[in-house]
Amino acid sequence: MYEEWASRIDGAVVWTRTTDLRAGAVYPVLPDGCMDLLWSEGRLFVAGPDTHAYVPAGGWGASFAGVRFAPGTAPAFFGVPAHELRDRRVDLADLWGGAEAGRLTERIDAAADPVAELEAVALRRTARSGPPDPLLSAVVRHLEAGGTVAGAADTVGLGARQLHRRSLDAFGYGPKTLARVLRLQRALSLVREGVPYAGAALAAGCADQAHLAREMRDLAGITLSAYAAVAKSETPQPSGSRTIA
Repeated sequence: MYEEWASRIDGAVVWTRTTDLRAGAVYPVLPDGCMDLLWSEGRLFVAGPDTHAYVPAGGWGASFAGVRFAPGTAPAFFGVPAHELRDRRVDLADLWGGAEAGRLTERIDAAADPVAELEAVALRRTARSGPPDPLLSAVVRHLEAGGTVAGAADTVGLGARQLHRRSLDAFGYGPKTLARVLRLQRALSLVREGVPYAGAALAAGCADQAHLAREMRDLAGITLSAYAAVAKSETPQPSGSRTIA
């Protein structure tokens, strides 16, 4: 079961998921431009920005919680450029040191409400970290609205090379990849609402249904029909969910 709600951290989301390990359930994570601080039964991890579907390997527990940071906002929080975490899951200790990560893990494990404590830890850290790049926040807004990369560059007054370099630090990849990821998420949101594939493709900014199908194969590793079957059979998830069964 998956649940999510708005965090007290600006633009972030808190989420939880429980799985039935006896059923062998595995939940691939689809690219969404975000980065997460994850807690799973006594372990603190960081999920970097994905360029393709991520399938969790063994060693995970049945319960997960996370704070999902909006595209471009997590590097200031974690203190590392996003491209260094691209397509990776790493222990928080690798970024903040074993002593700090161990202390935070113990605090969350001992809390009456570990999920609330995870958010509180993130909230305190956010207050001490620097602000995200405001120009890149404007880029995200432009691309989320369906704008072009060239239009985003013009909006923030950056050349193509400057935008690409700063995007690597903020998002983990260039603006063209971010635009593809955000477009795919727009389309899948419409598919979950029951919009036909062709209509979802056009509304999201794809040329046609075939274009959307290619993006699904490239970025998500599954077909549109497979995704729709999962979205229909699983417990309804809020818009913006990163996971599928």
